[in-house]
Amino acid sequence: MKTAVDKMQNEVDLIGDGSQVHSLPTIQGRHKDLKSVTPHTVSQLLAGEYDDVISTYRIIDCRYPYEYEGGHIEGAENLHTHALITDLVTSLQGRDSTQRNILVFHCEFSSERGPKLLRLLRNLDRKLNSDRYPFLFYPEVYLLDGGYKAFYEQHQSQCNPRSYVPMLHQDYSKRLRHFRVKSKSWTAGEKQSMRSRRLIIDSSPLKMSPW
Repeated sequence: MKTAVDKMQNEVDLIGDGSQVHSLPTIQGRHKDLKSVTPHTVSQLLAGEYDDVISTYRIIDCRYPYEYEGGHIEGAENLHTHALITDLVTSLQGRDSTQRNILVFHCEFSSERGPKLLRLLRNLDRKLNSDRYPFLFYPEVYLLDGGYKAFYEQHQSQCNPRSYVPMLHQDYSKRLRHFRVKSKSWTAGEKQSMRSRRLIIDSSPLKMSPW
């Protein structure tokens, strides 16, 4: 385990399990602990320009449903709660794969909701696989720099529908309050659920390992 930790600390461009370098070109984004990619790179991903180096990809849209319904990246999945992200991780429990299956997270600006849920996924992944560190279900995870807003401004033709509803749009103020209230209850309920399912392991290698 120490060798794996040392390797990932010394070679910063390795994916989460330390097995190989990132398949997508990364940039230094706002969140220094996360690997960010540009809207242009995601556009190329959608166009199939990385099909020769990856197996599959999934775009994880962490915005509220009314934002997603108002316009989203082609093929994106609207996973905006802790429970949905937890299901994404636990659905692969017990599986091993050598395929390169990547995830790209984002929210409106990729400043809060997207990064928060991306970190949740990685932390759960580490804990579920604490007995076989550094193995991960999702070792290759990215954050879309600038979020949906930046992507829409540059690649509107790859959005469906071709529109953009801001989180703070005045027509959706009631729905915004609804989701904000629900997000608090989801967080409280999910913390209790996680404790009961013993996902939090105090002796996890996560405490000594790089992200």
